[in-house]
Amino acid sequence: MYAFTIKHITKTSIMQKTIQALSLLILCSSLSLKNFAQKTKKTNTDERLKMEAISDLQSQYESYKKIALQIWDYAELGYKETKSAALHEKTLSDNGFVVQTGVADLPTGFIATFGSGKPVIGILAEFDALPGLSQDTVPERKSLGKAAGHACGHHLFGTASVAAAIELKKIMEEHHLTGTIKLFGTPAEEGGAGKVYMVRAGLFKEVDVVVHWHPATTNAVAYSNSLALVSAKFRFHGLSAHAAAAPDKGRSALDAVEGMDYMVNMMREHIPSEARVHYVITDGGKAPNVVPDFAESYYFVRHYNRDMVKQIFDRIVKAGEGAALGTGTTFDYEIIDGDYDILPNRVLSEAMQKDLEMVGGVNYSPAEIEFGKKIQKTFAYKAPPIESVSKVEPLSSTMEKGVASSDVGDVSWNVPTVGLGAATWVPGTPPHSWQAVACGGTEIGTKGMMVAAKTMALMGIDLLTNKSLITQATEEFKKDRGEGFEYKALLGDRKPPLDYRN
Repeated sequence: MYAFTIKHITKTSIMQKTIQALSLLILCSSLSLKNFAQKTKKTNTDERLKMEAISDLQSQYESYKKIALQIWDYAELGYKETKSAALHEKTLSDNGFVVQTGVADLPTGFIATFGSGKPVIGILAEFDALPGLSQDTVPERKSLGKAAGHACGHHLFGTASVAAAIELKKIMEEHHLTGTIKLFGTPAEEGGAGKVYMVRAGLFKEVDVVVHWHPATTNAVAYSNSLALVSAKFRFHGLSAHAAAAPDKGRSALDAVEGMDYMVNMMREHIPSEARVHYVITDGGKAPNVVPDFAESYYFVRHYNRDMVKQIFDRIVKAGEGAALGTGTTFDYEIIDGDYDILPNRVLSEAMQKDLEMVGGVNYSPAEIEFGKKIQKTFAYKAPPIESVSKVEPLSSTMEKGVASSDVGDVSWNVPTVGLGAATWVPGTPPHSWQAVACGGTEIGTKGMMVAAKTMALMGIDLLTNKSLITQATEEFKKDRGEGFEYKALLGDRKPPLDYRN
């Protein structure tokens, strides 16, 4: 009896433990299946929203093309983009955004806002043109006789950003998503540092993530930095006199400019190889037989390290002082622009890469292929295959070194920022060229513009529906920026140079 009881108890205990284990396994499986189902449901919902955004934006192609080409035709210089800014402001206002104009003491700067609460998603929009690059939409050099041209594609930049913002508003309204969309109309990127003044004024303080893009020759997420920059105008003052009858009475300001330029050119051997120094003489006098009493040169200094930029710039100032001393003239200088290097964000770049791959590249019509090949024949080098615009480039495994400067850099050191390039120009086209203007005024440009608009809209959906994405991006941002970071604009406390193009 005793033996039987022990045996019975042992079997009962084993059965109970087995049942408990099975129950726990079933519970865990049930929870796992529930989590899997929830995750799958969310994935399917997000994908459905994204497909809806892509389809809706494509249906608006003609409307956004019209806006972009209108701004291409305006071709307004930095801080003078009155018609371009007004068109974007009206488009956003007509679509339910509250538009605040003249922000940060910038007549053509604006912020268009929709929604309330977190997350706050910022979208950057540019719309300024470049001086001296007027060009018709033909594959050979043919000026339209205008003062400027959109050789950097900012007519496409601003329009794609406006399109993405409006599409995100639609998605938020139709699917009851909470958050805030802020489109920043940022003037004078080309040397005027519009975004720097907006950052300095604290306009990005409440923004969680900033999304942007730029016209390019490939479709790629920009996991790269950029060159920090300081630019300034150096002005020399001398004494005018008759260059033949009384040259000894004169003191040439042009001599001072040339002396400074000569010293800076010798200095190139003694600065880091990655540094860039370039200049133009913006005023060298009016007549050869008059000793110039005024002359001016305009300098850009660039390097990946903004502290190195400041060091090189200080040496250039010393060259100006020496030139003035040696020529018996006086001089002063005015800092025009100062941009931080861009701080990329890996978390956001990986998310945007998936969105870009979902959107895909650009497909040219036979007529566009023919136009593109004629453009490529004007290059003095072999261009990549024209079909490459249909591809999406893989995300770089390491941070790449950018080859230009942008006031996006200042934004990126204050808010986690992510951007892409979309193929709006024929492969091989250099920015700031007549070929870029020509492409940007055709559907070669507007097709690439819509790739960017769709990708930014999809990125916005990610940020609105995935809180952990912003958390992870912010953690990376704070780590990369470093403890104790304090933002200080490279251009100091100067007011916006609204007449810098003069």
